[in-house]
Amino acid sequence: MADLQATLDSIYSDILPRVGEGKVADYIPELAKVDPRQFGMAIVTVDGKIYRVGDADIAFSIQSISKVFMLTLALGKVGESLWKRVGREPSGSAFNSIVQLEHESGIPRNPFINAGAIAVSDVVMAGHAPREAIGELLRFVRYLADDESITIDDKVARSETQTGYRNVALANFMRAYRNLDHPVDHVLGVYFHQCALAMSCEQLARAGLFLAARGSNPMTGHSVVSPKRARRINALMLTCGHYDGSGDFAYHVGLPGKSGVGGGIFAVAPGIASIAVWSPGLNKVGNSQLGAVALEMLAARTGWSVFGD
Repeated sequence: MADLQATLDSIYSDILPRVGEGKVADYIPELAKVDPRQFGMAIVTVDGKIYRVGDADIAFSIQSISKVFMLTLALGKVGESLWKRVGREPSGSAFNSIVQLEHESGIPRNPFINAGAIAVSDVVMAGHAPREAIGELLRFVRYLADDESITIDDKVARSETQTGYRNVALANFMRAYRNLDHPVDHVLGVYFHQCALAMSCEQLARAGLFLAARGSNPMTGHSVVSPKRARRINALMLTCGHYDGSGDFAYHVGLPGKSGVGGGIFAVAPGIASIAVWSPGLNKVGNSQLGAVALEMLAARTGWSVFGD
């Protein structure tokens, strides 16, 4: 651990000449405006030490990484009965595909593709108005990160609301199969706002630390979920966290992780640390191009892969 900052510095040095690679998510107008020439990375260890390089303090739209926190909330509300409405298998399809959803009668393949995350948002909404459900998520993430400054980027939320036609189709499809309990526009309002959560790499790594520490946050002493649930969330991230690039990420990096089209990737080295990396340029399957490269370097140089060093 003593050499972790040196390892991070060496990764940053190797990545720096490539900063700007990939393509920003231009189908969301606000994300199209983001400068791709940015890179940040932060590591928070289970003993509370924080390491960072580059633009680790700049807030970015975490997008689908928010699905990890919403899944945690949903499991806290309904437990294992969640899996009657959402599957646990890799999709092998694009994150916003409707084909699989039709074939499988409105049951999304897993909670990390868009359809699955919309169904999870519907679960979290139970008994709440949309604004209350969004507030619950924001309070939860602030609690996890021990940081009240975390906010939702309203411009990004509005941008997604105005252009998210495919998500509207997915939600209506599930409603037709009776897999949504609330009005489609209410559920999508929650979903678009959760994706617009803005966090820095350091904030994100702090918020996700409980998944590296058997369900408890060692920096605050708070128990978040049981060790069993933390292990199962990690399993889902490993198998489904990167859309149809999940197998490739597991092969090259070997850590549970969740990507977002804002260019962030959150990863977990169980028992050791949580990691967040951000570089806005995406590869062809919608994951941060340099973020994945940096995490592969980190796993290789530290031996942190869950499959052995």
